[in-house]
Amino acid sequence: MIEITHDFAFEAAHQLPNVPDGHKCKRLHGHSYKVTLQLVGEIDPDMGWFIDFGDLEDVVRPVIAVLDHHLLNDIEGLSNPTSELLAGWLFNHLRHQLPTLSAVTVRETVDSAATFRLA
Repeated sequence: MIEITHDFAFEAAHQLPNVPDGHKCKRLHGHSYKVTLQLVGEIDPDMGWFIDFGDLEDVVRPVIAVLDHHLLNDIEGLSNPTSELLAGWLFNHLRHQLPTLSAVTVRETVDSAATFRLA
């Protein structure tokens, strides 16, 4: 078995409607998000790889495009777009096309991230 990771990035705005009044995240603001996908599988003995990164990008880029330069709160399923819920949203939107997907990490700043994985 091998685990690979691949990173994607997008820019988006959001606000967190459920935090207390006065919390900085209640105000509209934006992030330069970094998303890391982890996939686990067998190395193809002929190809010498598990998955072609180009094929992976073909699957993921349309989903990232839904988020990029949008207000995340306006996207179905993201009315409260925390990093935790965004990681789960991405996992659920990708797992049918990427059955070997094991985890999605969403980093909204250089020092904070949330990872969603099935238990």
